[in-house]
Amino acid sequence: MLKHLSYPVKMLSATLFAGALLTTPPVTAAAYPTKQIDLIVPYAAGGGTDLVARAFADAAKPHLPVSIGVINKPGGGGAIGFSEIATARPNGYKVGLGTVELTTLPSLGMVSFKTDSFKPIARLNADPAAITVRADAPWNTIDEFLQWAKENPGKVRIGNSGTGAIWHLAAAALEDKASVKFSHVPYDGAAPAVTGLLGGHIEAVAVSPGEVINQVSAGKLKTLVVMADERVKSMPSVPTLKEKGIDLSIGTWRGLIVPKNTPQDVVDVLAAAAKATADEPAFQDALNKLNLNYAWLDSAAFQQQINEQQLYFAELLTRLGLKK
Repeated sequence: MLKHLSYPVKMLSATLFAGALLTTPPVTAAAYPTKQIDLIVPYAAGGGTDLVARAFADAAKPHLPVSIGVINKPGGGGAIGFSEIATARPNGYKVGLGTVELTTLPSLGMVSFKTDSFKPIARLNADPAAITVRADAPWNTIDEFLQWAKENPGKVRIGNSGTGAIWHLAAAALEDKASVKFSHVPYDGAAPAVTGLLGGHIEAVAVSPGEVINQVSAGKLKTLVVMADERVKSMPSVPTLKEKGIDLSIGTWRGLIVPKNTPQDVVDVLAAAAKATADEPAFQDALNKLNLNYAWLDSAAFQQQINEQQLYFAELLTRLGLKK
């Protein structure tokens, strides 16, 4: 009798198992995240990108069930960190803090990834470039600085956050507009470049106002000009290049990115957390105290800006003879 029952029992067991498979919900973003999310910063600790990342990670605590760990991966003007993000498993556990270099490094022929190797989540911040020198430097205005550079080609050493990074391109664009010649000195981020300036190893930096404001306030540095359409709130007495007759506005932005094949349901979880975090007064207050400009864009608007700036910088790099 057992022999006769064995086949139906096996069939019934198989049917029940198949039914269980059909009724078991698939693993989706409902199970994400379950462990720490790594936020990769492609620059050294202490610079503007790092500060935005740490402010975001701290403010995101109420909006995610796991912590965000900030990991600095400096080098190559952002190339090392961005390469790690581009090649990461697209599961949402390795997120990047993207910067404008995503639109410049591929055109420079310095990296294997492309601008579309990433999927944008949200933009959090945007800041202009600024020319800053030591407080004891002989120039008190951008006119004096550029005149001296014109009379002494290549003798002004300007530090940046890496070859091909936005602060390098900002100084190169100023060279082009003002018909001067600088010597560009790359560092692994804005913070090391500022340290180099304080130590007298270079004559100037072309980083954002927020990355020098503390030293300016302490009387160690002075900012001569900002490369923006309007004066910045943290330095209301500093003129823009446009006020000086030089039509140049250039700067960076910072926002969350993931590898392009990251599932949309995971992206949606990150986008919702990013929006809730960005809306936190604590996050906006943190940026304000750091003199970093809060500038939210959702994924679609962020993608549009990336597309537009890829075209802009490709044209600029071609004009400067830097495009590969």
